[in-house]
Amino acid sequence: MEAVQPSVSIREKNIVLIGFMGVGKTTIGRKLAQKLYRPFVDIDEEIEKEYGMTVTEIFKQLGEKEFRKKEKEIIAHYCQQKLMVISLGGGAFLQKEIQDLCLKYCIVIYLDISWESWKERLNILIDNRPVLQGKSLEEIKELFYKRQRIYSRHNSKITTDNRNVDEIVDYLFESLKLAWELYE
Repeated sequence: MEAVQPSVSIREKNIVLIGFMGVGKTTIGRKLAQKLYRPFVDIDEEIEKEYGMTVTEIFKQLGEKEFRKKEKEIIAHYCQQKLMVISLGGGAFLQKEIQDLCLKYCIVIYLDISWESWKERLNILIDNRPVLQGKSLEEIKELFYKRQRIYSRHNSKITTDNRNVDEIVDYLFESLKLAWELYE
């Protein structure tokens, strides 16, 4: 599913946030979009709207395969837009086609977090993350490190440990402004 987009300046490219579930992609994305005066899109929320159910319900009733198919379709649509901030679900970047689309048409920013910092969030994440259901801490840790390798395909990375949302947003905002000035 190849997106067709005329040549877009770096300043007009979408900003795509990737990273492990619960790292703060949606929270950071909303604030960054506000600061950049851009629309914000959370891909999981778009999928939930389309099906009229939560991601967990979609996984249970329709299966992960159907969810991933819809996810790819919606991401391909938004990659063809411009001037947006887009938050991908933690597993979206597992699909090579999605990686390729995002890297070709958008600025991909990886929100990195250490296992120790992320583990502190587990108790608030476990109930609404279908991929974590029924997994032991060791299995979750294995998934965490496996996905970290996948997230290594990005344009920029910020480590979120010991930083609050506003610090991360300010850093991203200043970094983007600098990149726009350097590369235009």
